[in-house]
Amino acid sequence: MTHSFDKDYWDQIWDGDRAAAMAAGQPNPHLVREIGDLSPGTALDAGCGAGAEAIWLATGGWQVTAADVATTALARAAERAAASDVGARVRWVEADLARWQPDTRYDLVTTHYAHPAMPQLDFYDRIASWVAPAGTLLIVGHLHHQDHASGGHGHDEAGPPASASVTAADITARLDPLVWEVVTARESHRALPGHGGHSASIHDVVVRANRRP
Repeated sequence: MTHSFDKDYWDQIWDGDRAAAMAAGQPNPHLVREIGDLSPGTALDAGCGAGAEAIWLATGGWQVTAADVATTALARAAERAAASDVGARVRWVEADLARWQPDTRYDLVTTHYAHPAMPQLDFYDRIASWVAPAGTLLIVGHLHHQDHASGGHGHDEAGPPASASVTAADITARLDPLVWEVVTARESHRALPGHGGHSASIHDVVVRANRRP
């Protein structure tokens, strides 16, 4: 199946039947594992959805800019942040990440399964340019593999299309070693409870890199 990943697509996802379950999700475990040892600073969550990761970062003392193209997702995120008493530490931005350009660079730029209307690796190049010197880039994406099993991130049951999937090597090949120190380049397979009591397989790619000062 071909997806455009434009605003209309994501608005339909966040206004659809699965939106409530997506909005109740917990922060991505890869974020918790990879970023928990960093001193808080400024962070950008690119494609923040309903805000679980942005709120986790804000709770840990980060000053967060959280951007997403879906209006309903941002409304859910803002409500959840207010209920968690961290609303003042998060700035919610409705933005098309294929076109939006921040006016600053960040100590941390992270993204979790975001697919804007542009080639996936070009998107990762784009957000990497928003990392400040000595800052951190954390990418969590759908792993490109043979059957593209769905992780329940808003795609149909066949999983994300190949165009939205990558490998760790795909990402690290784009990171100039004169600019970046790759800390983590891992491909992960895990299971979560799925629909009707069935487990869902999650196939992730995780890349963490530090921009050299």
